[in-house]
Amino acid sequence: MINIRAILVATSLATAALAPLAAPTCANAASAQDLNRDADEALQQLYSKNPSAELLGKHARAILVFPKIVKAGLVFGGAYGEGVLKQDSKVDGYYNSVTASWGLQAGAQSYGYAVFLMSQKAVDYIHRSKGWEIGSGPTVVVVNQGIAKNLSTSTLKDDAYAFIFDQQGLMAGVNIEGSKISRIKP
Repeated sequence: MINIRAILVATSLATAALAPLAAPTCANAASAQDLNRDADEALQQLYSKNPSAELLGKHARAILVFPKIVKAGLVFGGAYGEGVLKQDSKVDGYYNSVTASWGLQAGAQSYGYAVFLMSQKAVDYIHRSKGWEIGSGPTVVVVNQGIAKNLSTSTLKDDAYAFIFDQQGLMAGVNIEGSKISRIKP
């Protein structure tokens, strides 16, 4: 028999623990210098491990890099991280990525992701939107090993491609679908 009280207590504890992740403030933002350094290092590590990401980087109009996303959940879950939008090798802004979820989940993990914006339409969208929800707006293809093997300059047809990297921790699956990306001031 399911113990409803135990589920409610666990859910309450998880919600309380994850509240700072779900509702970050600009006061929590890392310094611009830290974000720039971490984003550059993360992108270089991604390129060294994945030649397809480097290929996309050479052709992208802009790259949104989130070096570290922290995700935790126990029935209710959340993920939060801060990143940098780079355009023409220059910083074009700072963003956060916030995700909330509900369902059968337990654990914690960290990971990074980079979104390669391939069209001017995608770059314009992120500049003019007050918060971009992945899954709405430009089409984002999450690149796995199978897709990566077939990427070339002639097969690039979508607005944006995302690579998830540096996964650590104990939680089943990573999905950036439903993440909200908003501009911040570091």
